[in-house]
Order: sequence, then structure tokens, then C-alpha cells
Amino acid sequence: MNPGAALRGEAARALARVVFDGMSLRVAIAETAPRFADSRDRALLSASLFAATRWWLRLDVALAGLLEKPLPQKAREIRALLAIGFAQIAVLQMQDYAVVASCVDATRTLGQPHYSGLVNALLRRFVRERDALELRLDQDDVTRTAHPRWLIDALRRDWPDDAAAMLDANNREAPLTLRVNRRRCDVATLLERLLAGGIAASAHADIADAIVLERSTDVTALPGYAEGLFSVQDGAAQRVADVIDPIDGQRILDACAAPGGKAAHILERADVELVALDRDAARVPRIGESLARLGLAADIRCGDALQPETWWDGRPFERILIDAPCSATGIIRRQPDIKMHRRAGDIAGLAATQQKLIGALWPLLAPGGRLVYATCSVLRAENEAVVRAFRGEHADARSVPVPSAFGHAAGDGRQNLPGVGGMDGFYYAILEKPR
Repeated sequence: MNPGAALRGEAARALARVVFDGMSLRVAIAETAPRFADSRDRALLSASLFAATRWWLRLDVALAGLLEKPLPQKAREIRALLAIGFAQIAVLQMQDYAVVASCVDATRTLGQPHYSGLVNALLRRFVRERDALELRLDQDDVTRTAHPRWLIDALRRDWPDDAAAMLDANNREAPLTLRVNRRRCDVATLLERLLAGGIAASAHADIADAIVLERSTDVTALPGYAEGLFSVQDGAAQRVADVIDPIDGQRILDACAAPGGKAAHILERADVELVALDRDAARVPRIGESLARLGLAADIRCGDALQPETWWDGRPFERILIDAPCSATGIIRRQPDIKMHRRAGDIAGLAATQQKLIGALWPLLAPGGRLVYATCSVLRAENEAVVRAFRGEHADARSVPVPSAFGHAAGDGRQNLPGVGGMDGFYYAILEKPR
């Protein structure tokens, strides 16, 4: 059998779970990649799944335009297989004859060989008719940008001058950014080790602890990983520690801490007493694992930030970080499945929860203390509107300006937009309690 058939078949199975079952793309890749021993196969699997997911809303419509009638539900993996083939040809620019042959053989690995003729015909038609197909797809915003209509409208409403650039940035691969553990290393030293190991990398121009790699790679194989010299974290997320500005001796709460990246960064910055809280019992152990590799320690608790009475000991915090659950619309380039899984109707509920989180944790803040509200959303309803509503109900909440370098002015905070500075979309606001 064609050696690429197994990979295409597994990719189709994984993509079907993402598109039709709502599985996270990262989970699908994590479950599928170990089936391939060769790192090159794992890399192709990941690239194919990211490309097909990122462009699904375009590729699936292209398929519909080639079909005389829709494929039945039982053929959903064939539908996914065709999207994988289209993505490998149009996005990854692979040789079309190799893609066609492997996808045809993959129908057998999927247990549906009776679709081999149709798959062959559709892929060949896609190659022949691609230019005309793409012209038609470009006529509609949804298929041109591969974003759902509600999100296109929301971005144009909230960021009319920037929406086009945001949509484009969402469809580009995000750079791999490392955060140097300054407890054990510094940027110059780690850069030297990476370059000595043949890894092309450079220090981020604006983020103190950040190194950007020219190519994505298996970070666990990089020099220094096992020694806890670095973590993977986008520059926009690294800026949260700058906004928190931890000071030795402070008591700090990271209220939505899993998997522990921001908690670790705070501990790398200062000698503080940090409580790392998360409500998801399945994710809480990851906080400890992340900290242990880096040589850090915190008071890790499983609890609901909305119910402080179940876990709080009554001692106030000088700093509180709420990295709130959100639509994640600022990190679509890293998690393109968000475009399929998030709905317009989700936003109001998320905003309500976000405002409740600030309200529940505000009493835990010491006089003179600061609460940092952050999200990886770019929607004003989840960001400036949430902070504005809270301040309207709490006269004692004073807004502290966030440096202009952190992005566009957005109410009481700042908004970095996707792709700006090579970073994700992220919102930051600081609220201070009077002494």
C-alpha cells in the first residue's frame, strides 16, 4: 500500500473528530501523532490537520461545489479525507499526484474502499478546476477568510480598521516563542545553546524573557528543556507578568491557573507566596508538573474562583490575576478549531461569568492591591465592557493605566491584536483597591 495512505487515513479520522464531534485540535493531534514513529510523519500529520482545520470553512464548500449530491453522514471520514487532500495540495503545496494516490489508498485504511473512485475523481477535479473554484470562493467573506459570519461581523464591528488584518493573521502559522526561566538562565545564554544546536532563533524585540524560533519543532528535544531553562509561551501571554509586576514578599492569587504558565512566570520574576487555583480537577495536576520542571513551587488548590468560601483562608492578596475563561478569539492562529466550535451565542454567557469572577475575587484583594483582568479574546464584550460594568457597580475600583506599548486603548485596558508584534490577541486591564 502507498506509504502515505496510513497517515492520510489517521489524519482524516482526527479531523472528523474535530469538525463533527467538537474535539480540540490539539487533543486530536496528541492522540494521533504517537501512532507514527518517524518525526517527519508526525510533523506532516500536524501540518495537515492545522491546514485543513484552519481552512475547513473554505475547503468543505469547495468540496460541496464538486459534488452532485452531499456525502452521507456515514462518509464523514471521507469528507474529512478530501479536505486533508485539498489542504495538502492548496495550502501545503504538496505534489498533487502523490496526494491523490495516497488519499485514494487511504479509503481502504478507513474501511470504505468503495469511495476510492469518487475520491480519485474529486481530487483530480480539484487540481484541474482549482483556479476557477478559488475565484468563486473568494466572492464570499466566509469562504474567502474561512471564518464564520458571526465572527467576521464581530471583528468588523469592534475593530473596523483592523478586522481585515486580524482575519489574515488568524490564518497564518503562529511563531514558536519560548519564555526563558530567569531563575536558571538568561536570554543570551539560552540563545547561545540553541544556536550551537543548529536551532535558528532570536530574542524578541519587546518581550524581556522571550526567544522566537524560526521554525516550529519538538520543544522537548531542544537543549535546556529537560533542565527547565524555558517554557513555551506566546509573547502576549508573557506580558501578563509585566502587568502583574510582582514584588518580593507579596501574596498573589492566580485564579484560573491551569496549566500553570503564567503562575510559573510570576514565580520566575519574584519571591512571592503564590496560590495557584483552578476548578478543573483534571487540569490541576498539570500546574504542579509545569512548576516542578522549572524548579518552582506554589500553593496549588483545586477550587472554584466563584466560591472563595470553599478554599480561601481569609488572608488577603496584594495581587490577583484573573486570566478569565473566554472565547479565545485572540489565539485562533494557534487553535483554528475555535472558528468551528465557538458560537455567537456563547459570548454573553462568557461575559457574565467574567464579570462574576471579578466580583467574587475583589473582596479578597488587600487595600492598595491590584487585580489584573486578562483574556485571550479580542471581543470588546468580553474585555472593556466587562471591566466597565464592574467599575460601574464598584466605586472603590480605580483603573490603573496599562502601558501604551501593550496595544490599542480599549476602555480601561489595552488590547493587543493577533499578529501584532508576532503575538497573539490579548487584553489587559488593572484595577486597584484604595488603601
